[in-house]
Amino acid sequence: MKKPGGKEYVAPWEAVFERVLSPLEEFIHRQSTSGVLLMLCAASALYLANSHWAEAYHHLLELPFTVGIEGFQLSKSIHHWINDGLMAIFFFVVGLELKREIFVGELADPKQALLPILAAIGGMLIPALIYMGFNPQGHPFDGWGIPMATDIAFALGTLALLGNRIPKNLLTFLVALAIVDDLGAVVVIAVFYTESLYLPALAVAGLVLGLLAALNRGGIRTPLPYLLLGVVLWVAMLKSGVHATLAGILLAFAIPMRPKYDPRRFLSQIGSMVEQIREAYQREPNILKNHLLSDKVQALGNGVSLVQAPAQVLEHKLHLPSAYLVIPIFALANAGIPVDWSSVSEVIVHPVASGIIAGLVLGKLLGIVGFCWVAVKLGWTTLPAGLNFRHIIGVGLMGGIGFTMSIFVAELGFASHPQDLLIAKTGILLASALAGISGFLWLYFTAEPNAGDPPHSTAGPH
Repeated sequence: MKKPGGKEYVAPWEAVFERVLSPLEEFIHRQSTSGVLLMLCAASALYLANSHWAEAYHHLLELPFTVGIEGFQLSKSIHHWINDGLMAIFFFVVGLELKREIFVGELADPKQALLPILAAIGGMLIPALIYMGFNPQGHPFDGWGIPMATDIAFALGTLALLGNRIPKNLLTFLVALAIVDDLGAVVVIAVFYTESLYLPALAVAGLVLGLLAALNRGGIRTPLPYLLLGVVLWVAMLKSGVHATLAGILLAFAIPMRPKYDPRRFLSQIGSMVEQIREAYQREPNILKNHLLSDKVQALGNGVSLVQAPAQVLEHKLHLPSAYLVIPIFALANAGIPVDWSSVSEVIVHPVASGIIAGLVLGKLLGIVGFCWVAVKLGWTTLPAGLNFRHIIGVGLMGGIGFTMSIFVAELGFASHPQDLLIAKTGILLASALAGISGFLWLYFTAEPNAGDPPHSTAGPH
């Protein structure tokens, strides 16, 4: 389309379409902008839970919702569907991200991966120990996994607000750290937050995993069979006693990382295919009338799809709904905490809240910075180019933003103790706000602007 004067008009979505981002850049950009949406949803949930809409808000979340046919039905509250169902999509995307990072990303090179791995281990171990110091026994002890988690969307969103005051390597380091952190949280949920096992359902889950592995080894590259078996795996995990969202991680690791078509072979064939499309177009430019042109374009589209790895395609397609739909809905459903301002001081000094706040704010800082410092001093690894320990301290503070995963673990640990769950969520929100603000201010005033890096835009999804 042309404007008056002969200049070609490019619609905004066309400009977005033409811009190419690497998988890591796309991941960072979407997580950063998702963090802003997450903040808005958390604030909305807090408002609803402390307004005249509070009763309707909680009533809506407890409404039952049933799927299936008679004899084969699943009936849960909307709240449970969000935490057990929608969050499985989030864990699936996390699994795809983790798999990519291990195979071709920041965790593929053992020497390069060592620093964020050690930082993540320190950032999980020290907060858990601090929490245990506040809650050494009884049912409050069950919350020890809460301060271990880092919310990657919130943390990246806060970090990206600093623009070119920080080097890009710092964002990359935080991504690698947070992904290892997510893996640690998954292991903790699977091993320590599973109360009882139903062996027949667990056997069905094992059988499905075997079928998924057979599809992968058999060269099946179409995502649909994997996704259908993934639904069966989710139901089996739900019935087994192991948290159903872990089906997302297991399914992600079964998705093939190799494409059906070899890129070199595809490149050798694409030239002749484009020539055939050109010849067909010259005969009849209207693609609706020209069946040959339509067929050739369709064949080219199929080839473009099959030259990409299924895991890569699914990560790209699901990252948007996960970042902009699943996690914001989770925030809306779980951040709605009734706040009694007259008793906030009593809540903060409660051992559960104190353990979470100290674990997230102080424990993450000590664990991440301390383990990095020891690893560098002992010569096991080095800091990434352009980073210094002022940057690592900033990441250590940002790591205390625990929101999504921390609330998720709190829901598991205190499922039978609603009062402790309320206190835990209050502690998580306060700690996450304190960690985010202190990390932002630390980096803003200590990090020198990096003129060589372009600003990290948070304008919108690409």
